[in-house]
Amino acid sequence: MPQISLRAGQFTESVIRRMTRVSDSVGAINLSQGFPDFDPPKALLEALAMVSFSGPHQYEITYGAAGFRCALAEKQGAAIGLEIDPETQILVTCGATEAMVCAMLAVINPGDKVAVFSPFYENYWADAIIAGAEAVFVPLHAPDWQVDWEALEAAFTAGAKALVVCNPSNPTGKVFTRQELMRIGHMAKEHNAWVITDEVYEHIVYAPYTHTRLSALPGMWGHCLTVSSLSKTYSITGWRLGYLIGPEEALDAARKVHDFLTVGAAAPLQAAALPGLRAGPDYYEGLRALYAAKREQFLSGLDGIGLEHTVPQGSYFVLADMSRFMDKPPFRGLDDLAFCERLTRHIGVAAVPGSSFYPDAEKTGLIRLHFARSEESLKEAISRLGRLSE
Repeated sequence: MPQISLRAGQFTESVIRRMTRVSDSVGAINLSQGFPDFDPPKALLEALAMVSFSGPHQYEITYGAAGFRCALAEKQGAAIGLEIDPETQILVTCGATEAMVCAMLAVINPGDKVAVFSPFYENYWADAIIAGAEAVFVPLHAPDWQVDWEALEAAFTAGAKALVVCNPSNPTGKVFTRQELMRIGHMAKEHNAWVITDEVYEHIVYAPYTHTRLSALPGMWGHCLTVSSLSKTYSITGWRLGYLIGPEEALDAARKVHDFLTVGAAAPLQAAALPGLRAGPDYYEGLRALYAAKREQFLSGLDGIGLEHTVPQGSYFVLADMSRFMDKPPFRGLDDLAFCERLTRHIGVAAVPGSSFYPDAEKTGLIRLHFARSEESLKEAISRLGRLSE
């Protein structure tokens, strides 16, 4: 048959989504792909029921329904302290996944360099390849995931046109401080580069840490594209509602990409999601309290069975060190992907191999787990993981 594209051969399928398929095939507890196993807020479900009869059921404006964009502009504008124009500075996308691709294709040319903090969410490398760019990896050093400032400066000096910042970070759970973001912003402006921020976990941050939006910092609006979604905030990952916010010129380019890539996000779901965007501060305080309790339950459980792990400052991800099990039966001789697949089948808990978040498929001894699960699911997962030491 004719040749397959060389671009597609430069990256693999998503390991995270692959592990969900393995989990589903054996009925395991899925702690790999980060979606909740509990319902969205009741107000969204009620709105969805109404919309199913009343509509809209046809195409909305390609860059987002007017009401949805206005509600989003009000919510996010208040958060960053700027007035966001819903007509020119917002793009509604099919999830944050599409928003990131649109952002890169809007501001990156083939052959450009894109800096990415490592460990990184696996999509970013693939996104850079799709844009025809070269990914340049900048280490975050464990255990506190400190920025390697020399490496970041070297990346900008070498010509990186953009830097991707996931804040709070997937998979590390790091919440970048205001001081770190100020320094990142200063470097980006000095090198006339973009910063593309992925802020999908913006409302899942644990005290005493706070989430700072880079676009709100002095002078950064014109250098920043903000990617986010409703998925994690309102437990609607399957609705695929994301967005991109930034200066008009960049958004105009991103809208063109989006128009020909997906045409538009689902019209009825945009209408049904409006109660979420209009929620008051009590909702977000409750969300943080919910996940703080889950974090406490899960980390205490890991401590109780003797697994070393990171302590996330934000998001709902934990990196657990499985090195001591990888050289013992029934896992001896396996790479970390095969380890996770056998772990799923052997004890019924699905995880993501740490190598998925590093360049060159480094064997890290780490696996990523998440705790966006019910109390009962987390309790059972801990019980199953405890069998590894038996």
